[in-house]
Amino acid sequence: MDVSGGNGQPRSGSEEPAEPEASSTAPATGSARPDPADSGPPGERPAARPPRPADAAPGEHPGPATGEHASTPDAPTPGPETQSPPSPGSGTPGSGTPGPGTPAPGTPRPEAQGPGTPGGDRPSPPPVEPGHGPYDAHPDRPRADAHAQGTGPGRPPQRRPEPGGGLLMGRPFGVPVYVAPSWFLVAALITWVFGGQLDRVLPELGAARYLVSLFFAVAFYASVLVHELAHTIAALRFKLPVRRIQLQFFGGVSEIEKEAETPGREFVLAFVGPLLSLVLAGVFYVAMLPVEPGTVPGVLLAGLMISNLLVAAFNLLPGLPLDGGRMLRAVVWKITGKPMTGTVAAAWVGRALAIAVLVGLPLVTSALGSGAVDDVGMDTVMDALLAAILAAIIWTGAGNSLRMARLREHLPELRARALTRRAVPVPADTPLSEALRRANASGARALVVVDADGIPVSLVREAAIVGVPEHRRPWVPVSGLAQDLTDGMRVSAELSGEELLDALRANPATEYLVVEETGEIYGVLSAADVERAFVKAMARPS
Repeated sequence: MDVSGGNGQPRSGSEEPAEPEASSTAPATGSARPDPADSGPPGERPAARPPRPADAAPGEHPGPATGEHASTPDAPTPGPETQSPPSPGSGTPGSGTPGPGTPAPGTPRPEAQGPGTPGGDRPSPPPVEPGHGPYDAHPDRPRADAHAQGTGPGRPPQRRPEPGGGLLMGRPFGVPVYVAPSWFLVAALITWVFGGQLDRVLPELGAARYLVSLFFAVAFYASVLVHELAHTIAALRFKLPVRRIQLQFFGGVSEIEKEAETPGREFVLAFVGPLLSLVLAGVFYVAMLPVEPGTVPGVLLAGLMISNLLVAAFNLLPGLPLDGGRMLRAVVWKITGKPMTGTVAAAWVGRALAIAVLVGLPLVTSALGSGAVDDVGMDTVMDALLAAILAAIIWTGAGNSLRMARLREHLPELRARALTRRAVPVPADTPLSEALRRANASGARALVVVDADGIPVSLVREAAIVGVPEHRRPWVPVSGLAQDLTDGMRVSAELSGEELLDALRANPATEYLVVEETGEIYGVLSAADVERAFVKAMARPS
C-alpha cells in the first residue's frame, strides 16, 4: 500500500522508482516535473500528482493517511437476491485536519520525489506508442457507448431507487413491507383448500365459507408478518440495516443487508422468528379455550394455532435457508471460530433436508391420511407436488447461502486503494488530445478537471473519450466530456468490501474521485474496474 511520508518521498515496498523529469504544462502556474509512473501491484500507487506550485516550499506535503446479506426466511422461502448489495459507510471521505503546509482539502497532492536525492537520475518509462494510450481505442477493449450509465455533464448521479417487490403495505419501524404478486396466488389456494375443510366441519355456512377462508389466509400471513418483524426488530437492535420485508409464496422473508458480527447475535437473530410464532400459537390456543369448537371463531383460532406451530417447527429445522439452519451455523461458527465453516455445514444439512422433504413428505402424509380410497390418487399427486416445491426452495436457498458466504469471504479483497486508476489533473479548456498526451506520458488512466486553484471540479468520462474520433480530439475540450463532481462521487481511499460497494450503489456513476482522508486526490475509481474485480474474486474457490 502506498503511503507517502512527510518529506514527500514515497515509502519503499511496492513502489518502483519513478520516471525521469520531463516538461509538462501544469494546470496551475509554475514549472513542475511530471507525474510518477505506475508501479507495484495494480492500483497500489498514488494518483498522478500535478506540478508543485512555484511558491510551495520543498518538502511540504501532508502526512500519511490514517488509516449479509443475511436473510431470515420464514415459512419455506428462498433467500433474498444478492444485492448487491449494501451496508454502513459512505462515499464521503473522512475528515482530516491538515498540518502546516498542507494544501487545502480537495487540492491535488504535490509531486512526490523519486528515491534518492532530489533531481537525481530516475529510470525512463517505456514509450507510449501512438494509438495505444490509456484512452485510445483498442481491439481488445470493448467500445463503450458515450451515454452508457452516465448522467451527463452537469447532472448529478441518481440515487438508487427504493427496493420494490410488489404492493407496498406499510413501513413498520421504517422498513417497507411488500406483498409479492405470488401471495395472491397462494391466498387463493389457501381460501380454496380451507374452504373445502370448512364445508365438512360447518356445512351450514354455504358459500360464505370462502369469505371465512379468505379471512384465515389474511390472518395467517399477518402471523407470518409478525414472525418477520421479530427478525427485523432484532436486526435493528443490533444496528443491522433491513432492506425490506416481503410476503410471498409460502411465507415471507426479511432482507437484512449485513451479516451479524458474532455467532451469538446470529443465533438470537434467527431464533426470535420461530419464538414469536410459538408465542402466537400459544396466544391463539388461550383464545380458543372459551370458544365453542364447532363455531367459526373456534375453527379459525384452531387453524391459526396449528399453522403457527407448523411455521415454528418448519423454521426450526437445522438447515439453511431456514432459521434453524442459521442457528446451526451460529453454533458451528462459535465452535470453530470460522463463519464460513458454519455456513458450509448448515448449507449441506439444508440440502440433505431438501432431499428428505422430497422423499419423506409424501410418505408421511400418505401414512397419516389413510381415509377415502377414491381420494388417494389426487392427494398423492398434491402431496408430491408440494414436497417438490418445498424441496426446491430449500435446496436453492442452501445454494444461495453458500454463494453469499463466498461473496462475503472475498469482499475484503475489493479495496478502493488497490482498484484506483492514476489520474492527471487538467484545466477545463485543455484539448482532449493534449490531456491524453499528458496521461500517456505519466502512465495515468484517468483525467480530473481542476479549476484555476487546482481544486477538482469534474471527472472526464472514459466512455465519452472513446466516443470522440481521434481527428477531432485536438478541438474538443475536456470540459465537454466531464461529469460534475458531487459529494457522492468522492469516495475515501480507505473504503473496502461492503462499505465500498455501498458507497458506489448509493451514488451510481461510471467514475468516482478517490481521495485521502486529508482530502488529497488519490486517483479515479471506475465502476467497471470494481465490477471486474468483483467477478474475478467470486470466480476463485473459497
